[in-house]
Amino acid sequence: MKTIEWWPKLDAEAQAWLIEHNGEVIAADVVNKIAAAGGTVTSDAWWIGDRGPEGIYLSDEAVDWIEATATGE
Repeated sequence: MKTIEWWPKLDAEAQAWLIEHNGEVIAADVVNKIAAAGGTVTSDAWWIGDRGPEGIYLSDEAVDWIEATATGE
């Protein structure tokens, strides 16, 4: 499984939001924090899933990674 390189650079609040809302559209302020932490918010980034009018979703692989990280797997 790939590693989300920007994860350790996120503040605890953004990490907690992503864990609690895993699989939901990413809040705009969290997207900004991901970008500031070095996450390339482009359509070809592996952790980007669908993009829609409501915003950006994580890929299934990224959702699984965050779940595994949150549960200490």
